[in-house]
Amino acid sequence: MSSVPDRIDGPVAVIGDVHGQVQLLRQIIGELARTPDISRRWIVFVGDLVDRGPDSAGVIELFFELREQHKRVTWVCGNHEYAMMGALGLLPCPDYVDFSGRWVDHYGAEATFASYGVENGDLEGLREAIPDKSLQVMADLPWAVQHPDFLFVHAGLDLNLPFDLQLRILQERDYTQSHPAWMYTREFLEQGTPRDCPVPVIVGHVPQTEVRTSRGAVGIDTGAGHGGTLSCLMLPEGRVLQAGHVERPGAPPFDAAPQPGAPQRLAKPAAANPWWKKIF
Repeated sequence: MSSVPDRIDGPVAVIGDVHGQVQLLRQIIGELARTPDISRRWIVFVGDLVDRGPDSAGVIELFFELREQHKRVTWVCGNHEYAMMGALGLLPCPDYVDFSGRWVDHYGAEATFASYGVENGDLEGLREAIPDKSLQVMADLPWAVQHPDFLFVHAGLDLNLPFDLQLRILQERDYTQSHPAWMYTREFLEQGTPRDCPVPVIVGHVPQTEVRTSRGAVGIDTGAGHGGTLSCLMLPEGRVLQAGHVERPGAPPFDAAPQPGAPQRLAKPAAANPWWKKIF
């Protein structure tokens, strides 16, 4: 069993790839705090809370503050958490997988080291700097979170494999894989879900200009790790909250159906204090 829930029910607010953007996350949480049914709504992070942005440490700390107050909070493993935990030697992976070199050199990990005040590449120092509770949870994140009406997976499902088989693999978490497809394969979003998939699959991983649907999958990574926005999809109603703004030229990376709901950009910046505490 994972350290965070992997089976949930009821209304959901699912948050896309945060990538160290703690101020954008505070804005989203502030908007959620004003949601009438927040006391019974699950908050699901779809993965990649770390790397690239300015404050991975702050984002992880905020996750634990939120979990402490709200309880109904969970976190799907993203490829960045997976590589980071592998690099720190906290996954039961085989020796031939070079997580340390891969994560340090190719994932924007220097921002994570800096957020903990550790020299870039000092894996031992980083492991000592991160609180034990954070390491324990991140090393044990579920690869999928199940809901009666939705499935949350970081990158999506393989169109060419039966749904039940993939769900079983996701539940078992095979750490002998250096690149688990459900965290790494960018094409899954565009290809859509298997024909026997009974529910929409909510994914991050692939930055887009807006929340979009594609053949049974819904992509909610709107580029917070690349200077874009941070999006939160409210389910089942399909309303989209967004924090941040950037003009990004060009079309979305694939033809898709209209987004589930009109984005609602947050007009005010985050306050100095975490105001969600008044409600949670």
